[in-house]
Amino acid sequence: MTQPTIALFTGDPAGIGPELVQKLLNNPICQQAAKIILIGQKDALPTAPHATWHQWSGLNAPLFPKATYDAHNGAYMIAALAEGVSLVRDGHAHAFCFAPLNKSALRLGGMQQEDELRWFAEFLNFKGVCGELNVLQDLWTSRVTSHVALREVSSLLSSQKVFESIAMISKALKASGKANPRLAVCGLNPHNGDNGNYGDEEITIIAPGIDMAHRAGIPVDGPFPADTAFVRAIRKDDGYDGVVTMYHDQGQIAMKLMGFEKGVTVHGGLPIPVTTPAHGTAYDIAGQNLANPQAMFNAFSLACRMGLHHMQSKKLDSVPA
Repeated sequence: MTQPTIALFTGDPAGIGPELVQKLLNNPICQQAAKIILIGQKDALPTAPHATWHQWSGLNAPLFPKATYDAHNGAYMIAALAEGVSLVRDGHAHAFCFAPLNKSALRLGGMQQEDELRWFAEFLNFKGVCGELNVLQDLWTSRVTSHVALREVSSLLSSQKVFESIAMISKALKASGKANPRLAVCGLNPHNGDNGNYGDEEITIIAPGIDMAHRAGIPVDGPFPADTAFVRAIRKDDGYDGVVTMYHDQGQIAMKLMGFEKGVTVHGGLPIPVTTPAHGTAYDIAGQNLANPQAMFNAFSLACRMGLHHMQSKKLDSVPA
C-alpha cells in the first residue's frame, strides 16, 4: 500500500512534545506507516530516524527552557503550525500531526482566535463548518457547542447546528476508513427532558436536527439521555461509531474516563486532515522522559489513515521523503 506523507510537528518545546515525537520516531511501526516531514528544533531530538527535517526558521532555534511558557515559545509554535498546514495545503504532505500545545503560550505569541482549530480555519481561508472531534480507539465524539459557558449552551443550539455536527463527524469517520459509520446523538437535559418536563430542547431542536440528517442519508439515532448514550455506544453488538454531544464536558468526561492517555483530537471539517493527542503539555514531567506516548502514537496512526484517504481522494501521488 502506498505510504502517505505526514507533516509532524514536535509541539510546545517547553513541554513533553519533543519527547513524545522522539519515542514515536523510534518505533518501527511508525517508520513503516508513513514518510515523515519533521518540523521542530534539531537540537531537541537526539535522532530522527526515517524522517526528513523540514527547512524552516525554527530548525536551528536555541532550546527553550522546560515548563516555562511565554511569547517566544508561543510565536515559535504558531510559525510551526503555519509550516505544517502549508505543507499539506500545497500538496507536499497528506496530513498534519502535532504534539501537544500550550494555549496560554499561543495567545502570548499572537494567536487571537478562540483555539488552534479556528486559527487553522482562518489560515486556510476556510469558511465551512468545522469543530473539534475526539477519538478514543474506535469511538468518536463531536459537539454542537464547545468552549462556551454552560449557561449559554441552550441559546446556542439549533437544529441546523445539530445536523452540521452529525454530518461533520460522519464525514470524518468515513475519511478515517469507516465506510458506514453509525451515530448516536445525546439530548441536553436530565432524562432527555422527560417529554418536556425538564426542558424541551430535545423535542424542538435536537430531534429536528436528527431528522435533517436522516433526510441526508446519514445513519443516526437519538436523542438519547446523555447519561446512557455512551453505554449504548460501546456495546459490542449494536453500538455506535460516534456520539454527537451538545456541549464540551458532556462528551469529554466520558471519553477521558475511558482512556485519558489514549485519546486523540481531530480538527474536523477542515479541508486537510489534522490530528493531535487529546492531552496537554504536562509541564510537571517535561524533560524527565516519563511521558506516555500512547496518545501520540494514536494521533499519528489516525493521521496516516486520514492522510491516505486524503491522498486517494485528491488523487495525489505519494510525496518522496
